[in-house]
Amino acid sequence: MTMFNNTRVADKFVVRLPEGMRGRIADVARVNHRSMNSEIISRLESSFQAEGNEIDLDVPMNEGLTDDEQRLLGRFRQLQAKQQIALIELIAPALAKAS
Repeated sequence: MTMFNNTRVADKFVVRLPEGMRGRIADVARVNHRSMNSEIISRLESSFQAEGNEIDLDVPMNEGLTDDEQRLLGRFRQLQAKQQIALIELIAPALAKAS
């Protein structure tokens, strides 16, 4: 029995999905013969494995940032992935020139 089989001890987290994503997850889960929950967990685990150990979770990510920088970082993290990528692509040339 995995830790997710006992719903009394598993963490529960409500997620707001963009329009259409719930259906996409349901379709893929059905093809993979999994529940939607198992599909989501599998994909999250895969993304963490793909990242490897690039992020040191013991070091606070906001350490050394000004209040304005922390607010900016917080707003950036609220953006959807496509918006984050677009913003990074927009400012990358300026960052390259500054370094």
